[in-house]
Amino acid sequence: MDYTTLFITIKERIAFVTINRPDKLNALNAQCKNELKDVFISIKSNPEIDVVILTGAGEKAFVAGTDITELLSLDAESGKEFASGGQSIFDLIQHLGKPVIAAVNGYALGGGCELALACHIRIASENAKFGQPEVNLGVIPGYGGTQRLSRLVGVGKAAELILTGNPIDAQEALRIGLVNKVVPLAELIPTCEAMAKSILSKGQLAVRMSLKAINASLETSLNEGLQVEAGLFGEACSTGDAKEGIGAFMEKRKPNFQGK
Repeated sequence: MDYTTLFITIKERIAFVTINRPDKLNALNAQCKNELKDVFISIKSNPEIDVVILTGAGEKAFVAGTDITELLSLDAESGKEFASGGQSIFDLIQHLGKPVIAAVNGYALGGGCELALACHIRIASENAKFGQPEVNLGVIPGYGGTQRLSRLVGVGKAAELILTGNPIDAQEALRIGLVNKVVPLAELIPTCEAMAKSILSKGQLAVRMSLKAINASLETSLNEGLQVEAGLFGEACSTGDAKEGIGAFMEKRKPNFQGK
């Protein structure tokens, strides 16, 4: 499929997905959301891709939010469908089964912040800004912001950001645990790529099982999550990758994982 709002490149098992609406600060319109859904469905089933780096075109914005014009005609029923549609795309990213790194290169506001929250790792440039300003429009976050933000930074801080609508800069986002790292803009993609390559050097079956267990921690009780973890640990122990990784450690050599 040819995309008009996205750039996609694949290099050394890394998919680089760039939202390409810089004249609109990469705001998410219906076409962009449909294309994001399509590309992540294809990435999920593509055996040639093991890690994704998601970013926005230009130097001003990762994603500055949802296309506001699409909100004007919504009522209670269509508004719920609008939110559910966006949530399903972001859920696809969270449950992709492959690590997704958000390279936040500027404004990540509203739906853009929620998109970053759906990714597994967030690395921000020094000029990045994060926020959930929906209350300024008389609405609330609808793409998972009220749920994922609370789980990531705690209920109190999430409430402050959502109820005031005030944005925060990259350093404050780092301080509260919203992002993993802050780097100069010129170093953003190289830093994300280096992290992706570090992940690629590990056993990919173990990486995917780890993601599944991490997601369970967000969606189940502690006891249920521990049961998921134990089951996945047992499954991992039965793989050839585990035998290779443990053997390589014992023999003081680099492992040669085969994904089996």
